[in-house]
Amino acid sequence: MSRLSRRRFLSASAAASSSLALGAWVNVSAAAQSKSPNEKLNLAGVGVTGRAGANLQELAYESLVCMADVDSSNLDKAAVKFSEARKYRDFREMLEKEADKIDAVVVGTPDHTHAPAAAMALRLKKHTYCEKPLTHTVVEARTLANLAKENKLVTQMGNQIHAGDNYRRVVELVQAGSIGDVGEVHVWANAVYTGAKFTTGTEAPKNLDWNLWLGPAAERPYSEGVHPFNWRKFWDYGTGSLGDFGCHYMDLPHWALDLRGPTSVEATGTPFDPVSCPGWCIAKYEYPARGKFPACQLTWYDSGKKPEEKLAALTHSKVKPTTWGSGVLFVGSKGSLLANYGEHYLFPEDQFADFKRPEQTIPKSIGHHREWTTAIRNGGPTTTNFDYAGALTEAVLLGTVAYRHGSKIEWDSANLKITNAPDAAKWLHKEYRKGWTL
Repeated sequence: MSRLSRRRFLSASAAASSSLALGAWVNVSAAAQSKSPNEKLNLAGVGVTGRAGANLQELAYESLVCMADVDSSNLDKAAVKFSEARKYRDFREMLEKEADKIDAVVVGTPDHTHAPAAAMALRLKKHTYCEKPLTHTVVEARTLANLAKENKLVTQMGNQIHAGDNYRRVVELVQAGSIGDVGEVHVWANAVYTGAKFTTGTEAPKNLDWNLWLGPAAERPYSEGVHPFNWRKFWDYGTGSLGDFGCHYMDLPHWALDLRGPTSVEATGTPFDPVSCPGWCIAKYEYPARGKFPACQLTWYDSGKKPEEKLAALTHSKVKPTTWGSGVLFVGSKGSLLANYGEHYLFPEDQFADFKRPEQTIPKSIGHHREWTTAIRNGGPTTTNFDYAGALTEAVLLGTVAYRHGSKIEWDSANLKITNAPDAAKWLHKEYRKGWTL
């Protein structure tokens, strides 16, 4: 690929320096190897329908040169839109054969195959986009973050709401001290992923390569109903409601309060089932003080659970907080802030009636996917890069670890270690099936 001219390199460097003020991770050296702005990036797609298909459609202004999916019917549907893209069933074969023809990889498979695909792409020194949660295990999240940093690659986790204006305004309010010091956050999502059961006695449809679909997961006979959606209910392939929506809703407090690794996590829920994710889960995270921010506690609720008493105490002429199925509540020393994807409110209402909002300091996003492709070209920021998204994913998944372990875990983030319960370490990662590597 052609190198940047000296002028473009200096311009990219200047852009990178200014973007660091936003706390975004920037990679100019990787961009220096990218194509000129007038050339399309050559992309490889791992997964082609569902979220993967939506991502590929959002990136249709680039060039999809190859795509892989374990379901031939999915490939056939995708080929209608991307007729020039070469088709593969196994992403490992695709990445190996197409490595010298592609610039970047888009991963949108079920959670249990995120890390193997993304890690292979990163080791091949390809810029990588991966759906949320970034990985299936805590160890995988740290591995991807390290690989992205070591190889100086531009990355983005699929957390589209992070590009929305509403989240940006909430972050500005919290960071400006509008509600004072925040020591308590409540996060809830009403999605329910439970009731998983493996079945036997049926054969996989001819269009599905079940062995490839299993990927690194434990070998087992085809189980009807797992593919294409209900895998989210199974521990072998997903992480339930917390894993699926935690990266969306916990993202806002992680961004606004500069959160990374918690010091401890404890979780309760329905009785543990080794196959199925819980009917509900409440997880309590303790975070240490960070710079200007004091220590704080974040509580997660899912599957219909929510901070009922906290919400009932909030009154507003424009909104009834108890009716929100999903949301985030920041509790500060000077007030509270309630937010979801598209709106936010300050409490008490009368106290903030004449409130003057802080100046907008976080610029409007050019688009979640364009952030990534633009950064590949010129070294600009990506706001959910694997350093940020890896830490977020680690925190989210530690909630599932605490739930599965059954008691509070003390976490040493720097050393990726549970310090008080060695037997809980088994939930931090998993053994890969032969033929699959991280």
